[in-house]
Parts: sequence; C-alpha cells; structure tokens
Amino acid sequence: MNDPRQRRIDTLNQAARRKSEAKTKATEAAIRTLIKRGESVTFQAVQREAGVSHSFLYTHPTLRERIEHLRRQHRTAASRASTSAGENNNIVLALTSEITRLKKQLRDTDKALRDALAQAHNENLELRRELDRRGRATPRTQERGAC
Repeated sequence: MNDPRQRRIDTLNQAARRKSEAKTKATEAAIRTLIKRGESVTFQAVQREAGVSHSFLYTHPTLRERIEHLRRQHRTAASRASTSAGENNNIVLALTSEITRLKKQLRDTDKALRDALAQAHNENLELRRELDRRGRATPRTQERGAC
C-alpha cells in the first residue's frame, strides 16, 4: 500500500520540481530582458516580466540574492549619474556666470568706446569751428568755394 502512495508523492514532487525549474528559467529570462532594456531590476519588475509571484522570488535564495544585488547596482549607478549630473550643472552654472560677466564687460567697453568717439567728434567739431572763426580755410570750405 505504501508503494503506490510513494509513487504518487514522487510524481507530485517531480511535477513541482519541473514547475519550479520552469519558473526559475522564466525568472532568469525576465532578469536578462530587464537588463537588456536598461530597466531597473526589482522584485516587482521581475514578477511582472516572468509571470511569477513575489513569494516565489523571495523563497528562492539564489534568485532573491541576484535581484537584490542587481537592484543595489542600479541604485549605485543612478546615484553616480545624479552626482555627475550635479557636477555638470555646476559647470553649466559657472560657464553661464562667466558668459554673463564677459557680456557686461563687452557692453561697458563698447559704451566707453562710443563715449570716446563722441567726445572725439565733438572736439573735432570745436576745432573746425575755431579754424573757421580764425579765417582759415578747412578742406570743406575749400570744396564749397570750388563749386
């Protein structure tokens, strides 16, 4: 009587083992797929991709350890990326500040040059008027007289 019962038990154990192996293979494939896509490997993502339960993932130590390891790696990579993004932001801010400073310097220099040019024009005009008052001919007055 024990023999048929033991065969049924063995058959059920084999079926459970095959089912567990199939779920394990599906889970491994799901992890590879998530990695290929560049998605984070979390219990929920693996569960969704493989079509297995959370309890299956948590009760299989090797799968659980692998998922936790990959999740830590992703978090570390994400924090490095955010750090480098922060450094890039600092560089952008420094360069933007430098550009703003240089633009102001250019505007100030341009204004100083325009003021100097206006002053030179005024001095030139005053000198021409002075020459006219003293009776000396300027190139313009000579040209006017020739016409």
